[in-house]
Amino acid sequence: MTTTAHDITYRLEQKRRVQADFPGPKSLALTARRKAVVAAGVASSVPVFVADADGGIIHDVDGNSFIDLGSGIAVTSVGASDPAVVGAVKEAVEHFTHTCFMVTPYEGYVAVAEQLNRLTPGDHEKRTVLFNSGAEAVENAVKVARLATGRDAVVAFDHAYHGRPNLTMALTAKAMPYKTNFGPFAPEVYRMPMSYPYREENPEITGAEAAKRAITMIEKQIGGEQVAAIIIEPIQGEGGFIVPAEGFLPALAAWAKDKGIVFIADEVQSGFCRTGEWFAVDHEGVVPDIITMAKGIAGGMPLSAITGRADLLDAVHPGGLGGTYGGNPVACAAALASIGSMERYDLNGRARHIEQLALGRMRDLAAEQSVIGDVRGRGAMLAIELVQAGSKEPNPELTKAVAAHCLKEGVIILTCGTYGNVIRLLPPLVISDELLLDGLEVLAAAIKANA
Repeated sequence: MTTTAHDITYRLEQKRRVQADFPGPKSLALTARRKAVVAAGVASSVPVFVADADGGIIHDVDGNSFIDLGSGIAVTSVGASDPAVVGAVKEAVEHFTHTCFMVTPYEGYVAVAEQLNRLTPGDHEKRTVLFNSGAEAVENAVKVARLATGRDAVVAFDHAYHGRPNLTMALTAKAMPYKTNFGPFAPEVYRMPMSYPYREENPEITGAEAAKRAITMIEKQIGGEQVAAIIIEPIQGEGGFIVPAEGFLPALAAWAKDKGIVFIADEVQSGFCRTGEWFAVDHEGVVPDIITMAKGIAGGMPLSAITGRADLLDAVHPGGLGGTYGGNPVACAAALASIGSMERYDLNGRARHIEQLALGRMRDLAAEQSVIGDVRGRGAMLAIELVQAGSKEPNPELTKAVAAHCLKEGVIILTCGTYGNVIRLLPPLVISDELLLDGLEVLAAAIKANA
């Protein structure tokens, strides 16, 4: 049964409130301190400092309350202070904060691996390794694929985002701010065209045809027998919440299997109930060889993982995988509690409810506003692509203006997209209907006011 807002108890009042002096004096003082000590390369989109957060609300240090439609970039799906997660973390730190699983192991790591093996697609024998960040998971997935296949080439896609370290920068498509002046990049990475239904030159192209286009290029430019892995976000995140045409992912996965290529699904942003299924590949029944996970996995604690075919992961020699903090015991406790809350609240059902609540309103708005080129997404991973009126020309200036307008009214939204023109909605899955609808009304008003 789908959880409703009335089934969840909130610690903080779930209402937005922004005072006239926003950003307030305490946030301004903290901003001055920050500029003196924090590197300029670390940017923040919101000019306030957080004091508390719960459900779908964020409180800043000056007493303002914001509707959270970003979830810390899809991390706090169960809320920023879910009682089960908080309780599990408190209990864990009372025993030990760290021993390093590679030195003295502990049950929490094993228990998380058991859960991930259970929840990820496929009924084949699986193995799991835990890390700290999504990028670390991606790098290790590629390591495993290269070792297991004895091949070097890795295929990624247009509009992809896979992380900020060197190899993941090579896999990432967008130059600024992720890659500019940070080269040289890791070799043997090849980029192929993505299925981007809104921006296809041929709007009639099917997912299977788009996959064939990419496969033909792989065969011509690399040779299928030379490819170790194909890595793809089933719904692209930073690239613009791009949902490929139906049939694109299954066709790629089937071809990869035929060629002995490891098919890696990067579910760092789309996993853990975000799209209305445990993982976005579940919507089309795709079973990856390896799946990468992070963000929503542990209720805000730093944890990531790769889960994949046992024969692939067990091919790696002892000591070839790991890390000092990977699978930290406190983070493992948080992950177990977070997964428990996802199941207890039926957050897959909740995400589907959010889609029903939001998508129709967004499409109605698009019918009224010619600056909205496309509305897309699944579950609680939704997007509005903004364009110049009457065209498909990206409109990043309007996108920035809309985000700033929303913030002044007490709603935090995130932007993304290769062209900087996509508003993405990633509310906590425990947000109340009333709060979500209020946030959507503010967003609609912001688009109308700035169009």
